[in-house]
Amino acid sequence: MKLNAGFAILAAALVVCRASATEIPRLNYKERTLPNGLLLIALEDHTAPTTAIQVWYRVGSKDDPAGRSGFAHLFEHIMFKSTKRMPSEFFDRLTEDVGGENNAYTADDVTVFYETVPSNYLERLLFAEAERLTALTVDVRNFTLEREVVKEEYRQRVLAEPYGEFGEFIEKKSFTTHPYRFPTIGNIEALDAANLGEVRAFHSTYYRPDNAVLVVAGDFDPAQLDAWVDKYFGPIPHPEEPIPRVTVKEPPRTEAHAIREYDPKVPLPALAVTYLGPSVSDADSPALRIAQQALAGGESSRLYQSLVYRQQLAQSAEFAADLRAGLGLLAFQLILASDVPVEKGEAALLVEIQKFVDAPMSDAELATAKNQLLAVKLLERETNAGKAGVLAEAAAVLGDPARANSDLAELQAVTAAQVQAAARKWFTEPNRLIIEYLPESMKPQGKEPKDAKQSGEEKK
Repeated sequence: MKLNAGFAILAAALVVCRASATEIPRLNYKERTLPNGLLLIALEDHTAPTTAIQVWYRVGSKDDPAGRSGFAHLFEHIMFKSTKRMPSEFFDRLTEDVGGENNAYTADDVTVFYETVPSNYLERLLFAEAERLTALTVDVRNFTLEREVVKEEYRQRVLAEPYGEFGEFIEKKSFTTHPYRFPTIGNIEALDAANLGEVRAFHSTYYRPDNAVLVVAGDFDPAQLDAWVDKYFGPIPHPEEPIPRVTVKEPPRTEAHAIREYDPKVPLPALAVTYLGPSVSDADSPALRIAQQALAGGESSRLYQSLVYRQQLAQSAEFAADLRAGLGLLAFQLILASDVPVEKGEAALLVEIQKFVDAPMSDAELATAKNQLLAVKLLERETNAGKAGVLAEAAAVLGDPARANSDLAELQAVTAAQVQAAARKWFTEPNRLIIEYLPESMKPQGKEPKDAKQSGEEKK
């Protein structure tokens, strides 16, 4: 009988409570790099007759050309179109028609393609992944069709949502220099300005074997897997030119700022407080993951209990430690309750942040946050797709697949003092940006006073 999701999480949490760092099962993978630079990571597991295949390309929205926001996302879509030997949407036939699945996503630092199929279909998927890497049809038809799909996705996910543009505004204003300030999904104006030559150049620049990590996890014969990978991926050449990398550095913040913006779509005022944070590979990363869980991990979290439940100042209260390869963004977000003054909600949020800085977490709160995080991570590793994703992320984003076997132990070892030290380091006033995102109806009639916060501008 299959456990339901809630009971499974509880069961995993109980296991975590009894486990020490050394008892967490290791992912016994093997890795090798092909002569063309492709990194292969293989994890053999015959528990179920299925195999997960993932290809992570080290290209994300931060690599979009200037003025062409959305290129990486666009290619996530184009990669499902036709190739020299495959018609469009053939991945659905190779996966869904045999009881498997496939999908993809774009992030700031990577673009990810993944499939899970019955293990006897592994060779077909390896052929298909190699085929779309080396023989993708990048023509006017595929480019035009998928550009319209991405534009419609932008309309639905951003323009049609009441707070859809709030998230984009937070990123845009939180980074002044780094391309993390551009939205991953892209925007209509930039996509309309693109031409086929630029799209082809982007593909040839980043979609190459030495910029990819191939992970295979599940039911396979290792010798056979190596033979298939050599057969289909081995002949793919890689260009002589080096892969361009983002070298721009975001300058540190030196003083607190506040911004006010108005949006006719939002029904209630929203607030964001952001701090620049470290990269995902920084030593503070485990402590900040625990901080995120303690502050905003469900209805028992600090922000929900204080701002939503007890004080009833907000409809929602969130905090995300979004740590990326270059640097991170630590972002608090509130949607205020009806008739709550913006100043009151802002003051209450800053009080909660300061409490977290001033006093260490209790032993019980720390244990709860760890157990919740570890339960999710251990459940993730129960599937071949989950194992493949953990290994691929460690290799492509953290730079070392071995991090997949050390990160959970590091998480378990975090102390309350370390969490507090990370909060003190990053949640500082000079590092703070406050964003008020208000309904258009709250905009003052006529000209605002000179000392007021102006729309989309810093407080004078």
